[in-house]
Amino acid sequence: MTEELKAYELARKQREISVAEFFEKNRHLLGFDNKRKALLTAVKEAVDNSLDACEEAKILPEVIVELVQMGEERFRVIVEDNGPGIVKAQIPKVFGKLLYGSKFHHLQQKRGQQGIGISAAVLYAQLTTGKPARVTSKIGPGEPAQYMEISIDIQGNKPDTANEKVVEWKKERGTKIEMEVEASYQKGLQSVDEYIKETAIINPHVTIIYTNPKAEQSIYSRSTDQLPAEPKEIKPHPYGVEIGILMRLLDSTQSRSLQSFLTSEFSRVGDGTAKEICQNAGLLPNMKPGEITRQQAEKLMEGIEKTKIISPPTDCLSPIGESLIERGMKSVINAEFYCSTSRPTSVYRGNPFVIECGVAFGGEIPADGAVTILRFANRVPLLYQQGACAMTESITKTGWKAYGLSQSQNAIPVGPAVILVHMASVWVPFTSEAKEALAHYPEIIKEIKLALQECGRKLGMYINRKTRVTRQLERANLFERYIPELADSLAGITDADREDLAKKLAAMLHKPEIKAQLAHEENKEYDEKKKLKLKRDEDAEE
Repeated sequence: MTEELKAYELARKQREISVAEFFEKNRHLLGFDNKRKALLTAVKEAVDNSLDACEEAKILPEVIVELVQMGEERFRVIVEDNGPGIVKAQIPKVFGKLLYGSKFHHLQQKRGQQGIGISAAVLYAQLTTGKPARVTSKIGPGEPAQYMEISIDIQGNKPDTANEKVVEWKKERGTKIEMEVEASYQKGLQSVDEYIKETAIINPHVTIIYTNPKAEQSIYSRSTDQLPAEPKEIKPHPYGVEIGILMRLLDSTQSRSLQSFLTSEFSRVGDGTAKEICQNAGLLPNMKPGEITRQQAEKLMEGIEKTKIISPPTDCLSPIGESLIERGMKSVINAEFYCSTSRPTSVYRGNPFVIECGVAFGGEIPADGAVTILRFANRVPLLYQQGACAMTESITKTGWKAYGLSQSQNAIPVGPAVILVHMASVWVPFTSEAKEALAHYPEIIKEIKLALQECGRKLGMYINRKTRVTRQLERANLFERYIPELADSLAGITDADREDLAKKLAAMLHKPEIKAQLAHEENKEYDEKKKLKLKRDEDAEE
């Protein structure tokens, strides 16, 4: 065979690979690399969709999650919400087409971003059990409930629907998805149980009713009726743009001049800032964007770097806030002390982000072993790849000994504590499509460490105060033990009444005041937890 014929033969073998085909062979990239993790990922993607939909529609979310064991390694995953529902025409695309969504091109804080999650779960169910996903959706009280069974045409990356019909559904509105997956269930720190618990902590406005495969039901009632502030969409910030993206924007813009291009395509760029960028780049403000060459685009990049531009706006973010972080921890974690902090907005690659941190200490938290680390991004728990995450690195590089916890060099601290770290951003820099760990950007690590140190100082003050009061009480107890002997000795020297001397010596101890102070330190948080538990019980009864 000649060289030319070989080339033609190779060309015939080449064809386009669909997104669904790629992820069919690389499911580990999406979090389906083992059966235990696959069950968690399927639940997580469905719950994330439900919470985002409810919040966008300004509805306090009520999510029902049920796992039913169908066989030794086969489970039915059922997730139902009270959200706005999905119109019939969109149902197949949402659940049956990868890389289909409304959030990828919008810079605003959301749980989902890539349009992969729930359709990837449907794909995994189809690959492992051969069964389609069953979806029921209703958009309002007067509307019919639409039911359909959805599978994915893998080569075409498009949905296949079957058994479409209108069904009776008592809910006023909402969406329900049922999938059968090959998986395994096991309790522990990387289980569905833990994911549900942590979701309740970081989303105090959510009610979750969860039934595990052993038919054990847990109800996590919301601890606040306050919905998160709705994040607004923003445009890219000039400091985060790369030359390839800049050239694409220059080619596709509708603006007729370079100055108007800069003001219309980027945030925080007004007419004055745009003129300054052009001046620093040595380019004319009235140049046509479509005619700018690569060399001129590089000069424009240099002009942006030389120009002082205000940080991106923060209304694109919806951080939880210090009080709600503590309320979320108190609703699930039984501790004696809680503290939290929310850092000012910072920027990486032009993307604004906020780091929040919370610490729970003492109480029923186990004292032996390393502290428990809870990692979150845009209100979603991160349960896997803890060691590869920027949050863990920041915790290990913080000096916790100064705050009352034991710690070896560059290791996770040891003690009865839970450390919570949350990142809110328009684009969270995950290390993979599975969205399990944060990339190690220096700006992000710096902000996490500052938040940890702020919480650490509060924790250190509490531990020192409690230690001081405890020592006072120990000294008082020791002195109290020798009061009878001391009263005898003083009575022998002064001829005073022994019982009167003993009473006066006991009064000097101020022991009741010390005990009261210690009790106040220990019970202040307990009282708040008790009130919160009563509220949850009332909500559950309703």
